[in-house]
Amino acid sequence: MNTTVSAQLGLRLVVPDRTTVPLLAGLEYAADDPYAIRMAFFVGDDEPVEWIFARELLTVGIVRRVGDGDVEVWPGSDDGTLHIALSSPFGDALFDVPLSPLADFLHRTYQAVPAGEESEFIDIDAELENLLWPS
Repeated sequence: MNTTVSAQLGLRLVVPDRTTVPLLAGLEYAADDPYAIRMAFFVGDDEPVEWIFARELLTVGIVRRVGDGDVEVWPGSDDGTLHIALSSPFGDALFDVPLSPLADFLHRTYQAVPAGEESEFIDIDAELENLLWPS
């Protein structure tokens, strides 16, 4: 099954003085990689910066702080946003994401692949072959 769900999302990068810079991000979910959500941040004319998130991490982050290390997600204080903090060797970033369009996107991913049924959408034999004999 080759079902994909995608969306574009306007969000804000929070800079050190607490002002924000508007950005656009592309979200993509593929049923053949059912645990992951790819988020491409469009920054100027450069190639987008892509991060891969666990679908469950973004879902749980809507209701409580979750994540450890490179990615943390938590709900805003009644302002209709979700905060995503990213950390890498190149620096840290904090994003304010509007909750409603993200929740709508996540809902569509769960319509494509219901929670608890992710393993039914993975071709285990192909994944093992890729691990054992990389192309």
